[in-house]
Amino acid sequence: MYGQEANLREQVIEEYRDDLVKLLKYLPFLEKKSGKDVTQFYEGDEKNKVIPVPVYDSTLLGFVKEAKTTKFMNRNYPYVYRKWRMPTPNDERIAMESATIRDMDLFRGIMSKYVLEGQRKSVMWTTAVEERIFVTALTKLRSLIFDYSKEPLSERPR
Repeated sequence: MYGQEANLREQVIEEYRDDLVKLLKYLPFLEKKSGKDVTQFYEGDEKNKVIPVPVYDSTLLGFVKEAKTTKFMNRNYPYVYRKWRMPTPNDERIAMESATIRDMDLFRGIMSKYVLEGQRKSVMWTTAVEERIFVTALTKLRSLIFDYSKEPLSERPR
């Protein structure tokens, strides 16, 4: 039984490690920003007023673009939400903090909800930053992947 568990852990680490490293470079930005810091509204100039359009921080848009290309995207994320019963962002954070390496579907579902749904309803990106969903997910994933990794401490992302 223990051998199977170790083998599963190594498979998960191998599968998600590179994608996690790509996303971890955005963690300092996400930690220092709040939701209102990443969104501004363009309303036109003095003469030509237009309907307010949200304008997002370019680093946040880079994170979203990068996240869409990773294995953390799952178009079937509503199933994960039904399975884990997470109606609020607080429930999402609690679930992530108690997750183990076997619960990668949880992280895939939460990241997918905010990244993919944000393409239709862009307030989702602001909510994820404001509620620290991305920070919680990346921090816990870093812990799960790199605390059990066999590579030296000096080579692990911070």
